[in-house]
Formats: sequence, C-alpha cells, structure tokens
Amino acid sequence: MKLGLVRHPETTAVAGSCYGRSDVGVPPEATRVIAERIAPALPAGIELVCSPLQRCAILAQALVALRPALTLRIDPRIAEMDFGSWEGRAWSSIGRTELDAWTRAFADAPAGGDGESTRQFMRRVGEAFDEWRDRGRDALWITHAGVIRAVWALRDGQRCIERADQWPSRPVAFGEWVVVEI
Repeated sequence: MKLGLVRHPETTAVAGSCYGRSDVGVPPEATRVIAERIAPALPAGIELVCSPLQRCAILAQALVALRPALTLRIDPRIAEMDFGSWEGRAWSSIGRTELDAWTRAFADAPAGGDGESTRQFMRRVGEAFDEWRDRGRDALWITHAGVIRAVWALRDGQRCIERADQWPSRPVAFGEWVVVEI
C-alpha cells in the first residue's frame, strides 16, 4: 500500500520566515505547474486528502479540476505544525535561547512557547497515518514538509521524537512528491 505525499508549492511568505500554521498564499503559476505534472500520474480512484491551509487546498483543487473523477477530503490533522509566537517571524530573529529551550525538551516543549509540541504534532499526524493504514488503500496527501518528515518517522515506527537530532532532516522541495510504502 502506498501513501503519496506532495509538498505544497512555494508560498508568497517572505523567504526565511516561519509560517507553519499561518495561512499564506501561493502564486497561481506555481500551483498550475505542479498540478499539471502530478495529475496525469495519479491512479484512478486514489484517495486525495489535503491540509486545510490554502497552500495545500488550492493545489488539491487544481488537481481535481484536471481530474474531475477524484474526490477531495480536507483533513486538519495533516496541517503543518503550529509554531506559536514564532509564526510570521524570520527564523533568524528567533533568539538562540528560545530555540535551545525548545530543542532541549523537543518532545514536550511548545514551539514558540505557546504553539504545538512535537509530541502533539506527531500524535495528530499519527492519527491520520493510522487511519490511512487501516483503510487499506493508496492515497495522496497534499501537505507540508513537517508532515512529510513526521510520516517518515511514523513509517519507521517512531511515534514520538524525543530529541531534535532524531527529527528527519532530509530536505523536501516545494512540489516534491515522495511515496511511503507499507
């Protein structure tokens, strides 16, 4: 069984800014290019699921426009992590002390002091992952880099990431399509 994971297009957010749960837009041309690349490769009847954030939902809707037989389900569990007070700030403006405090207690410290902890994020994504696995059919998620990395950890049996150095570090490009098979 396969779970396709597509990262949303590049956003209109300022480069280098933290925009986890912030609902930033995407350039229409970037969405069109990715949708036209992906749509022809999708198997008939695949379950299409997307994050509710517009950078994912707009891409999912473009796929449905190109492949009208697809049905789309929006699932808030596959939205990006909530970085709390760091949302909208430049990563470079977040002090070393703040980042160190988060990474020291990586599983349970809320990102940005008032956002989501890694444990909460993994639990949320894990619920969606378990539901996909229990359904027993291929699916495609239009989602975020953090969710894709969480799925890699879940696939490998990691339900909680205790230390920051355990978090999957492989980069995920905008519009990249990766497949997890179980």
